[in-house]
Amino acid sequence: MLFSLLLFTSCKKDHVDATTTQTLQSSINDMASSLTTIKQIKFNEALYILKTFGVEAEGDVNELKALGQLINGKKVPEILSMADQVAQKNGIEWASTAPPSLGEMNIFGDETAKESDPNDVRATSLNIATQLSGDTGNGPTAMQIIPRLVDNAGNPVSFNGAALETTLEVFSNGVKLSTAKNLMQDNNFKGFHLRFSSLLASKIMDNKIDITVSVKTTAKTFKMSKIGLDVNPSALKVPEVPKTDSTLIVQDPNAVIDPNNPTGTSTTDPNTSTQPKQPTTDPKNTVSKFLNNVSSQNLKAAFDASSNPTWGSYESFSNPTSGFGAVKNVSVKNITTNATNPTAASVNATYDVTDKNGRTTSLKATFGLKSVNGEWKISSYKINP
Repeated sequence: MLFSLLLFTSCKKDHVDATTTQTLQSSINDMASSLTTIKQIKFNEALYILKTFGVEAEGDVNELKALGQLINGKKVPEILSMADQVAQKNGIEWASTAPPSLGEMNIFGDETAKESDPNDVRATSLNIATQLSGDTGNGPTAMQIIPRLVDNAGNPVSFNGAALETTLEVFSNGVKLSTAKNLMQDNNFKGFHLRFSSLLASKIMDNKIDITVSVKTTAKTFKMSKIGLDVNPSALKVPEVPKTDSTLIVQDPNAVIDPNNPTGTSTTDPNTSTQPKQPTTDPKNTVSKFLNNVSSQNLKAAFDASSNPTWGSYESFSNPTSGFGAVKNVSVKNITTNATNPTAASVNATYDVTDKNGRTTSLKATFGLKSVNGEWKISSYKINP
């Protein structure tokens, strides 16, 4: 009997086994059984925090699978530490060292109301209050979104000790821009702080957003939307024009290097060799055409005038949010050839760039060019102070 007891004890797992849902639940039960009652509650709370806020998945089944992948092989202290980090990142008032605060959590259990279920909040509907904030002289930079559960008369209901999963979704013109989650533990919930700098300007239609907030109680999920909320266009996120930190001419990646002559120095008779064709035009003409093509959104022609690995593929180059596709207009002020030789050149340009949201930026840039089949191609690009 003693041997059987020792064998049973030794088979208990001290780490998560996420091979299947069954092994996940079994290993978590084994880990919890070795903890004190208070530690068991905090361990279950930590698992709930990680399942709800620590993974990106839709639906309980997918969240559980994602959680298993996240904590596979982890022990209790590691899981508690991970939950602390997730709670801090999401602004949730929870800590693994604090007293139990989320009621009876069970990531595997059902959500039927218990005799003393703090999440069984009796409310009639949900209200949302919004308030602009962070105005430093150029308009607000954020919006505070505060949901409240209310009764039939529209008065906030009183509750505490709950862990109501609360979700904020942000849309513009029917396109979802972001999702955030938090826990409503009482009706003094601070809500969500939406920074406008987290929203891409190119995806905001008419400088307005729509929001939907849902609060999940044991018996019901309450949901409310607000449409056409104004945002400050100057505070929205605008991607920078692609740039490099060097004006060095980048070697053509398609060039073939002779292993017997890696420096590329000619060893043939100069009277019989064929010299590479050299450009006859001023390299600043290439830069001028490039900027004009970007301004007119003839991005294929602009891309064909370059041979710059930093800009990547045409899809990356013309991306409407992170590439030259975000440009509405280019107003050139000055272009000068800085230096040139038969194979390389440097051109300085001063110009204003206006993006599709009407925001204008003045730039001073240096373009590096190289000779490719008798034509100048832009091979590097640097924004100067």
